[in-house]
Amino acid sequence: MEINPAVTFKHDRSVMYAKRPKVLIVGAGLAGLTLGMLLHKAGIPFEIYERAAKVKPLGSVMYFSCTTANIFKQCGIYEEFVSLGKYVSTIKMCNENRELEFSIDFEGNEGLYGAKGYMISRPQLYDLLLRQVPKEHIHLGKKVLTMDQGNNKVLIRFSDGSEAEGDILVGADGAYSAVRKGMYEKLKKANKLPASDSLPLPFSTVCLLGQTRPLSAEEFPDLTIDTSQFCNFIATDKMYTWSTSTTAQNTVCWAAILFLDEETSKDNDSFRNSEWGQEAATTMCEQVKNFPIISGGDKILTLQDLIDRSPKELISKVMLEEKVFKTWFDCRTVLIGDACHKFNPAGGVGAANAIHDAIALANGINGLPFHPVADEIEAAFRAYKKERIDWVEKAFGNSKIYRNMAGQSVPSKVTRYLVKRAPPWFMLKLSRRLNTHRPQAAFLPAAEDKGTVKAAPQPSLSIKAPEETEESKTTQIV
Repeated sequence: MEINPAVTFKHDRSVMYAKRPKVLIVGAGLAGLTLGMLLHKAGIPFEIYERAAKVKPLGSVMYFSCTTANIFKQCGIYEEFVSLGKYVSTIKMCNENRELEFSIDFEGNEGLYGAKGYMISRPQLYDLLLRQVPKEHIHLGKKVLTMDQGNNKVLIRFSDGSEAEGDILVGADGAYSAVRKGMYEKLKKANKLPASDSLPLPFSTVCLLGQTRPLSAEEFPDLTIDTSQFCNFIATDKMYTWSTSTTAQNTVCWAAILFLDEETSKDNDSFRNSEWGQEAATTMCEQVKNFPIISGGDKILTLQDLIDRSPKELISKVMLEEKVFKTWFDCRTVLIGDACHKFNPAGGVGAANAIHDAIALANGINGLPFHPVADEIEAAFRAYKKERIDWVEKAFGNSKIYRNMAGQSVPSKVTRYLVKRAPPWFMLKLSRRLNTHRPQAAFLPAAEDKGTVKAAPQPSLSIKAPEETEESKTTQIV
């Protein structure tokens, strides 16, 4: 069945039951789960469809700060998040001789912005968000084949022969989004797709990620320190950087990033569309095993010691693409998270921005009238992008700075030189630029923001849900 955009019907809301739009979310990653959690709290019907038969929350560690604290508080999960995370006060930039070159200090951020920053392993955060979404709303093994949309509804078809119908389709399915691909194909045929959106995702780095089993203080003495020990290592003569960080679960999360040149880009191109997995990581483990790390004790450890203590299923290799797409929505379809903007993980902002997307979009969807038509939905999507795009572009620029700070190119060395010698007022200015965006859900009780630096204005915070009238409660659809 094809949906004909020309087919329409008259919306007379005075003779309809009050009906909120049904949202179909493709992708059960952090962005999809956050949106599902928020829609559930707003009382908006939704379903989440994930292509994998079993979700494996691979990855290493993520950093979350004041920019997500308020929404976690609103959703009643902040205290558990804090218990699962470990406060980080400093990023240590070290050399191959295990010496501290310089550090980036976060001490004092709680007073300025109302909350501390925490390191949390990706599997821990994923499990926390997963538990906020009723299980019956998550459907696994649902690979999207095709999608159609019109003025009245959206329809998606899956590889198992099933279909799903709703009012809004959200692509939260990552950097190689099937929803984005389907939407872009139709826009391209209609000559409505910007040329840059047709280009392949550019990538300049490949990353090996892992997490150890729980370790003893004897194995890794820094685990006894109350704060997360986050060390980033700069190579002397190789195109790598690597990092380690301790967690509240007494594990060590680690990563090794390879900066690609023209030749190594070709070598890794075949891996571009593959799934994360331990098979692809084996060769890279051999390449980085002798890289030195700091454990806090007298033992001289390398990444091999962490690799040996890491369950194989928690080691993965992943491409680090970087791009902000111009087209985020069309008609009843919209993109969030990596599907519309992919940051280099060196900046540590990808997951937080996916959550910010979910907040702004949930606010917009919650403000839609009952039985919204396509034009009303698209107007909400336009407002969502307008609210998010400046913050996304700032985060994209910052992630490139952090990536360059760890590389071996001339610009990388210049960046490190400038950061090492930057005056305090400059670092404070940069900090404020990063931490004033502290969005909240408009439909939940506001979280008290105790930061002395005020949060930036958030347009979607003023959006109100439609009010159900007595007439709509008692009148059936004609």
